Amino acid sequence: MDPVERRTELVEAVLRVVRRDGLEQASVRNVAREAGLSMGSLRHYFVSQTELMVFAFRTVIDRIESRLARLEPEPDPRRRAERVLAELLPLDDDRRAENEVWLAFTSRALVDPALRALRDEGYDALRAGCRAMLTDLSAAGLAPADVPAEAERLHAWLDGLAVHAAMRADSYTAEKLTAAITYHLDALATEGAVVR
Repeated sequence: MDPVERRTELVEAVLRVVRRDGLEQASVRNVAREAGLSMGSLRHYFVSQTELMVFAFRTVIDRIESRLARLEPEPDPRRRAERVLAELLPLDDDRRAENEVWLAFTSRALVDPALRALRDEGYDALRAGCRAMLTDLSAAGLAPADVPAEAERLHAWLDGLAVHAAMRADSYTAEKLTAAITYHLDALATEGAVVR
Protein backbone atom coordinates (compact mmCIF):
# COMPACT_ATOMS: atom_id res chain seq x y z
CA MET A 1 0.00 0.00 0.00
CA ASP A 2 1.10 3.56 -0.69
CA PRO A 3 2.75 4.98 2.48
CA VAL A 4 0.58 8.13 2.39
CA GLU A 5 -2.58 6.04 2.13
CA ARG A 6 -1.41 3.75 4.93
CA ARG A 7 -0.65 6.70 7.22
CA THR A 8 -4.10 8.13 6.46
CA GLU A 9 -5.66 4.77 7.25
CA LEU A 10 -3.77 4.63 10.54
CA VAL A 11 -4.91 8.13 11.46
CA GLU A 12 -8.50 7.07 10.81
CA ALA A 13 -7.92 4.15 13.16
CA VAL A 14 -6.56 6.53 15.82
CA LEU A 15 -9.58 8.79 15.46
CA ARG A 16 -11.99 5.86 15.77
CA VAL A 17 -10.23 4.56 18.91
CA VAL A 18 -10.08 8.02 20.50
CA ARG A 19 -13.71 8.74 19.76
CA ARG A 20 -14.94 5.34 20.91
CA ASP A 21 -12.61 4.56 23.82
CA GLY A 22 -10.79 7.78 24.72
CA LEU A 23 -7.30 9.02 24.06
CA GLU A 24 -5.73 6.92 26.81
CA GLN A 25 -6.76 3.80 24.88
CA ALA A 26 -5.06 4.95 21.65
CA SER A 27 -1.97 2.85 22.29
CA VAL A 28 0.15 1.54 19.43
CA ARG A 29 -1.26 -1.93 20.14
CA ASN A 30 -4.92 -0.81 20.07
CA VAL A 31 -4.49 1.38 17.00
CA ALA A 32 -2.70 -1.45 15.15
CA ARG A 33 -5.54 -3.81 16.07
CA GLU A 34 -8.14 -1.25 14.92
CA ALA A 35 -6.32 -0.89 11.60
CA GLY A 36 -5.92 -4.64 11.17
CA LEU A 37 -2.12 -4.47 11.33
CA SER A 38 0.60 -5.89 13.51
CA MET A 39 2.41 -3.53 15.88
CA GLY A 40 5.54 -4.02 13.80
CA SER A 41 3.74 -2.91 10.65
CA LEU A 42 2.41 0.19 12.39
CA ARG A 43 5.90 1.07 13.63
CA HIS A 44 7.06 1.04 10.01
CA TYR A 45 4.99 4.23 9.58
CA PHE A 46 5.17 5.72 13.10
CA VAL A 47 8.08 4.89 15.38
CA SER A 48 6.31 5.97 18.57
CA GLN A 49 2.88 6.60 19.99
CA THR A 50 3.77 10.29 20.30
CA GLU A 51 4.59 10.49 16.60
CA LEU A 52 1.29 8.79 15.78
CA MET A 53 -0.69 11.14 18.07
CA VAL A 54 1.00 14.25 16.69
CA PHE A 55 0.28 13.13 13.14
CA ALA A 56 -3.36 12.41 14.00
CA PHE A 57 -3.78 15.80 15.70
CA ARG A 58 -2.11 17.51 12.72
CA THR A 59 -4.52 15.69 10.42
CA VAL A 60 -7.53 17.06 12.31
CA ILE A 61 -6.13 20.60 12.07
CA ASP A 62 -5.37 20.15 8.35
CA ARG A 63 -8.88 18.87 7.64
CA ILE A 64 -10.46 21.90 9.26
CA GLU A 65 -8.15 24.30 7.42
CA SER A 66 -8.74 22.49 4.14
CA ARG A 67 -12.51 22.67 4.55
CA LEU A 68 -12.30 26.41 5.21
CA ALA A 69 -10.00 26.93 2.21
CA ARG A 70 -12.52 25.17 -0.07
CA LEU A 71 -15.33 27.57 0.78
CA GLU A 72 -16.47 29.54 -2.23
CA PRO A 73 -15.62 33.24 -2.08
CA GLU A 74 -18.41 35.26 -0.47
CA PRO A 75 -18.37 39.06 -0.72
CA ASP A 76 -21.00 39.61 1.98
CA PRO A 77 -19.25 39.60 5.39
CA ARG A 78 -22.33 38.34 7.24
CA ARG A 79 -22.86 35.36 4.94
CA ARG A 80 -19.10 34.68 4.93
CA ALA A 81 -19.10 34.65 8.74
CA GLU A 82 -22.10 32.28 8.81
CA ARG A 83 -20.37 29.86 6.45
CA VAL A 84 -17.06 29.89 8.34
CA LEU A 85 -18.72 29.46 11.73
CA ALA A 86 -20.78 26.57 10.35
CA GLU A 87 -17.56 24.83 9.29
CA LEU A 88 -16.05 25.28 12.75
CA LEU A 89 -18.97 23.84 14.70
CA PRO A 90 -19.95 20.14 14.82
CA LEU A 91 -22.95 20.26 12.47
CA ASP A 92 -22.50 16.77 10.99
CA ASP A 93 -20.96 13.46 12.00
CA ASP A 94 -17.53 14.23 10.52
CA ARG A 95 -17.31 17.55 12.34
CA ARG A 96 -18.66 15.97 15.54
CA ALA A 97 -15.88 13.39 15.35
CA GLU A 98 -13.28 16.10 14.74
CA ASN A 99 -14.65 18.12 17.64
CA GLU A 100 -14.53 15.19 20.07
CA VAL A 101 -11.02 14.24 18.99
CA TRP A 102 -9.89 17.89 19.11
CA LEU A 103 -11.10 18.15 22.71
CA ALA A 104 -9.37 14.90 23.66
CA PHE A 105 -6.08 16.05 22.15
CA THR A 106 -6.27 19.54 23.66
CA SER A 107 -6.90 18.02 27.07
CA ARG A 108 -3.87 15.75 26.67
CA ALA A 109 -1.83 18.75 25.50
CA LEU A 110 -1.86 20.00 29.09
CA VAL A 111 0.74 17.33 29.89
CA ASP A 112 2.21 16.51 26.47
CA PRO A 113 4.58 19.13 25.00
CA ALA A 114 4.42 17.67 21.47
CA LEU A 115 0.63 18.01 21.43
CA ARG A 116 0.79 21.37 23.20
CA ALA A 117 2.59 22.96 20.23
CA LEU A 118 -0.18 21.81 17.87
CA ARG A 119 -2.89 22.88 20.30
CA ASP A 120 -1.33 26.34 20.47
CA GLU A 121 -1.07 26.50 16.69
CA GLY A 122 -4.75 25.62 16.30
CA TYR A 123 -5.74 28.03 19.06
CA ASP A 124 -3.77 30.86 17.46
CA ALA A 125 -5.25 30.16 14.02
CA LEU A 126 -8.79 30.19 15.40
CA ARG A 127 -8.11 33.38 17.33
CA ALA A 128 -6.70 35.06 14.20
CA GLY A 129 -9.71 33.87 12.20
CA CYS A 130 -12.09 35.34 14.78
CA ARG A 131 -10.23 38.63 14.64
CA ALA A 132 -10.34 38.72 10.82
CA MET A 133 -14.06 37.89 10.86
CA LEU A 134 -14.79 40.65 13.38
CA THR A 135 -12.67 43.12 11.43
CA ASP A 136 -14.81 42.46 8.33
CA LEU A 137 -18.09 42.56 10.25
CA SER A 138 -17.15 45.75 12.08
CA ALA A 139 -16.07 47.49 8.86
CA ALA A 140 -19.50 46.68 7.41
CA GLY A 141 -21.28 48.01 10.51
CA LEU A 142 -22.32 44.48 11.48
CA ALA A 143 -20.40 44.36 14.77
CA PRO A 144 -19.09 46.76 17.39
CA ALA A 145 -15.88 48.62 16.56
CA ASP A 146 -13.92 47.06 19.46
CA VAL A 147 -12.55 44.24 17.32
CA PRO A 148 -10.08 42.81 19.87
CA ALA A 149 -12.75 42.45 22.57
CA GLU A 150 -15.35 41.06 20.18
CA ALA A 151 -12.83 38.61 18.69
CA GLU A 152 -12.09 37.29 22.19
CA ARG A 153 -15.81 36.94 22.85
CA LEU A 154 -16.39 35.12 19.55
CA HIS A 155 -13.47 32.78 20.23
CA ALA A 156 -14.82 31.96 23.70
CA TRP A 157 -18.32 31.52 22.26
CA LEU A 158 -17.03 29.03 19.67
CA ASP A 159 -15.05 27.09 22.26
CA GLY A 160 -18.03 26.99 24.60
CA LEU A 161 -20.39 25.70 21.93
CA ALA A 162 -17.85 23.08 20.86
CA VAL A 163 -17.52 21.80 24.43
CA HIS A 164 -21.28 21.79 24.99
CA ALA A 165 -21.84 19.97 21.69
CA ALA A 166 -19.29 17.30 22.65
CA MET A 167 -20.73 16.84 26.13
CA ARG A 168 -24.40 16.89 25.13
CA ALA A 169 -24.73 16.13 21.43
CA ASP A 170 -28.38 15.23 22.01
CA SER A 171 -29.12 18.79 23.14
CA TYR A 172 -26.76 20.65 20.81
CA THR A 173 -28.11 19.51 17.47
CA ALA A 174 -27.07 20.96 14.12
CA GLU A 175 -30.29 22.98 14.10
CA LYS A 176 -29.59 24.43 17.55
CA LEU A 177 -25.99 25.27 16.65
CA THR A 178 -27.06 26.89 13.38
CA ALA A 179 -29.64 28.95 15.27
CA ALA A 180 -26.91 29.98 17.73
CA ILE A 181 -24.79 31.26 14.83
CA THR A 182 -27.70 33.37 13.56
CA TYR A 183 -28.49 34.66 17.04
CA HIS A 184 -24.88 35.62 17.79
CA LEU A 185 -24.37 37.40 14.46
CA ASP A 186 -27.73 39.21 14.88
CA ALA A 187 -26.66 40.35 18.36
CA LEU A 188 -23.33 41.61 17.02
CA ALA A 189 -25.11 43.56 14.28
CA THR A 190 -27.52 45.10 16.79
CA GLU A 191 -24.68 46.08 19.11
CA GLY A 192 -22.73 47.49 16.16
CA ALA A 193 -25.72 49.60 15.08
CA VAL A 194 -26.26 50.97 18.59
CA VAL A 195 -22.64 52.03 18.95
CA ARG A 196 -22.58 53.75 15.57
